Formats: sequence, structure tokens, C-alpha cells
Amino acid sequence: MRSVPIDTSFWDDDEALKSHLIALQQEHRDLDSAINALVGAASSDQLQVRRLKKKKLMLKDQIGAVEDRLMPDIIA
Repeated sequence: MRSVPIDTSFWDDDEALKSHLIALQQEHRDLDSAINALVGAASSDQLQVRRLKKKKLMLKDQIGAVEDRLMPDIIA
């Protein structure tokens, strides 16, 4: 599986990270809606559905990376 590079140029700015996180979450929700609409269609394009699901998973990974940066695990 190919790794998608994550732009880390703004990772020291919490506000920019939060803004980026919100944008990623919105795109993830939009993809979810698009996937559901395609699956619900009578003649859905399965290749397109698979591509959108793969992109959605990549977004989920990016969301996780940004969330980890904002709220790192601290082992007490």
C-alpha cells in the first residue's frame, strides 16, 4: 500500500492543526455520504466505490495523525 505524505509544515501551530483537522473530518464525512449514495444507486460503479473507500481510509489515517499531534498519549 502506498503511503500518502502528510504536510507537517504547520504542525507546531495548534490553531492551524485544529483547522486542518476540521477540514479533514469534513472531507471524510463528505466521502461517506458519496459512498452511501453510490452504494444506494441501482447501477453503482464498484470501482469508484472502492476508490472512495480507500481515500476515506487514508483520510482516517491523516485524522488520527493530527489528533495524536494535538493530544499526545502521555503514559503516567
